[in-house]
Parts: sequence; C-alpha cells; structure tokens
Amino acid sequence: MHSLLPKTQTAVPPRTFIAELAPLMGQRVKIKGWVHRLREHAKTTFVVVKDLSGTLQCVVATRENRENFRLRLEDCVEVIGNLNPDARVANGMELFVESIRILARAKEALPFTSGSSIEKVTQEVLIENRPLVLRHAEKGEIFRTQARIVELFREYLTKNRFTEIFTSKIVASGTEGGTNLFKLRYFEKTAYLAQSPQFYKEQCVGGLERVFETGHVYRAEPHATSRHLTEYYSLDVELGFIEGPEEIMELERELLNYMFEVLNREKAEVLQRFGVGPLPSMEKAPIWEFGECLERLKLAYGSEAIEGLSEDLNGEAEKRLCELAMREFACPAVYVVGFPLHARPFYTAARGTAGAAQSFDLLFRGLEITTGGQRLHERAQLEKALRGRGLEPSAFESHLKMFELGMPPHGGFAIGAERLTAQILGLANIREATLYPRDRNRLTP
Repeated sequence: MHSLLPKTQTAVPPRTFIAELAPLMGQRVKIKGWVHRLREHAKTTFVVVKDLSGTLQCVVATRENRENFRLRLEDCVEVIGNLNPDARVANGMELFVESIRILARAKEALPFTSGSSIEKVTQEVLIENRPLVLRHAEKGEIFRTQARIVELFREYLTKNRFTEIFTSKIVASGTEGGTNLFKLRYFEKTAYLAQSPQFYKEQCVGGLERVFETGHVYRAEPHATSRHLTEYYSLDVELGFIEGPEEIMELERELLNYMFEVLNREKAEVLQRFGVGPLPSMEKAPIWEFGECLERLKLAYGSEAIEGLSEDLNGEAEKRLCELAMREFACPAVYVVGFPLHARPFYTAARGTAGAAQSFDLLFRGLEITTGGQRLHERAQLEKALRGRGLEPSAFESHLKMFELGMPPHGGFAIGAERLTAQILGLANIREATLYPRDRNRLTP
C-alpha cells in the first residue's frame, strides 16, 4: 500500500474521537467513522470522515484511492495518518492519510446519504433507512435532543425528591376499563400490554410519596395520523399529599421551565436550525377552565368552532387555543382544566359538584402534550366510580386493596416524549421524532 507519508512509526495509535483531536496536532492518530463526503481531483482526493463527535478532512492520493481503497460515500472506515493544522478547513486541521482500512462497505446506490439534502425524501424511506438518518446532521440531532429531554426530565425530578420506579408492562387488565388494549397469550392466561403505569405509580405514591417513570406504553387505537402512535415513550410523574391539580400543574410548569432553559442554552443552534427559536417560559401559560375554553373559541372563531366539543377538544381547537394564549400572554401554551368527569378515567377526582373533573391537559404549540390530574384516593370512592362506569370492582381487586393501606391524596401527569420532542423542534409528524414508529400499519423495521 502506497502512502503520502513515510511510515516512521509502527505502533498503532488508539482510536481518537474527532472532537478530541486538537491536542494531538502534529502526531500520528487513528480515527474511525463513515465516509461523509468525497471530493476527487487529479492528484489528490479529499475524504471527509464523520464520527459521533464531528467531521475531519482526510487527504489521500487519488491514484492510491482508486487502486487500493475505491472509497464510496457511507463506507465504514478506519483511518491512520498525521494530523496537521490547516486554517482553510472548518475545524482548522486535516489528516494526511497513511492507511485506510475498510470496515464495511456501503452499497453503491443509496436512497440518500448523511451529507445530502433530504427535505424531499419521504417519511417511509427515512424510516426504512434509519442508520443513514441518524448520521444526518439535522435528522440525527432530533434523537440527540430527545435523549437530552428525557435526561433533563429525570434530572429535575431526582433533584426534587422523586424516586424513579420501574414497573411491569405486562398486566392483567387495563387502567381505563379494558379498552384499547393489546392482548397477548400469557401461558394459560390472557394478559395485556400496559396502556400506562398509572396503577403502579399510584400504588408507589403510598410508600415513596413522589415517583416518576420513563418507559414504553401501548395503545391499541386504530389511528394512522401525524400525531398518534400505538407504542410511545411516556414520561410519568405522580406525587402524594396534594390539595388539588393546581399543585401538579405548578410542578410541571417548573419542570418544563428547567428543561427549556437548559435546552435554550445547550441547543440554541439546533433550535435555530429547525426554525423554532428559543423555547418560551411556561410561567406565562394561562390556566383556563374547559367551559371557558369553549367560550373563548366561540367568541374568536364562531359557533362552528365548538361543534362536537362537549366532552373533549379536537386538534383544531387545541391549535386555536394556543393561538389565543400566544396573542394574550405571549406564550404558545395553555392548561385546560375541568373536563367533563364522565369523559375522563374512572379514577379521576371530581372538581366541584357540577360534573367537572380535577384533570387537565397541557396544550403546547397547538397540540396536547400532557394529560394529568388529581386521583381518587379512597377505596369506597373508586368502587363507586367503577360501578358508575358499569365496571365490576372485583376485576380491579389487586389495585383496590392497595387503597386500604393509607393512600394520601395524590395526582400526576404524563408527557409523551415523542410528542414533546416534535413540538419543541417544530416537526410536522410525530414519526420524525420516533426511531421505529408503531401504528396500525407498521411493525417493521
């Protein structure tokens, strides 16, 4: 194998991440990554190699590349050479190649590359080629940001006396009366995939008082929309000894402010690249009663805006309420509290005596990202609520008996990590923020 530089050293250097190369200027180094770009001239070929930390321009003789390496975009490579300063290059250094080892070949005809413009690539093609998506500077940043979102969620709660819990996703019954469940065979019995860790986190409040969990949940809902998944990653919180849902909303407000402040600081360039700008302070987000929301919608958009909204809000109403909050409070978010009690899960506490619920949704940038509220905390109340829904309390005995052990007034909320990521980055489809989406039509990859 020919090289641009004489081999004066035989010891193989350890692999160094590209972002950590600067202190090794003038030395012989080894990098590993993918061929991100290729630019061939008559005598010299410039090879841009990308690893998880950055990119580096490598210089190799064109003849040597043609005869020995035949590099293609997205080839997985190991490169050894001398690191030299070069002010003309973006990061101020380039590698004069001594040797290249092909670790894995990429096929010649790729649907797109990590360095190409992919605005017109369909969502289906992106999902089917996830490794290339993750190497792409912009698309890969979606999932790095998502990882940081979950990390900050965990970080804030841990600092505030919450204990992380880990609960089963195989359950004997549903948390919402048995609807929208994925059934599975469990030896000689029937079991289900958990819709939520709701029962478990309530039970854990009876001992740990403040708990949270991050994990997948499953909803057998026949949707195939830009906002729904059948499997998503839920960020769940539950706390005890509360007086009402206002305490829960305040906790979430502080949590999101903490997360948003860090993201604004650490991900300013990313937010700008996605065209969304700094994340807002949630201190300005108003709290509106459900009935008040309907009145505001009617006043601003006419009677047709509230047709069919007697029990819940639809997507258009959520979008319009955020627009109204932005106009009035300069914050594209609103807490909606006091939904009709009969439209909420059986364990929801009543808000007054007029049929409203102590439950809320948080709408952010036009989409509901949170559902939460205060729960019933006495067994007799839960049994009455179950019978009122036509459900037999005996089917929930393993849960109900926990309320004989001294359960404090409690409540909590859940945030879908994919929805939150999509709203933070201004993504049009939740699948853009889901590594391997599951909906009614997709089970692969």
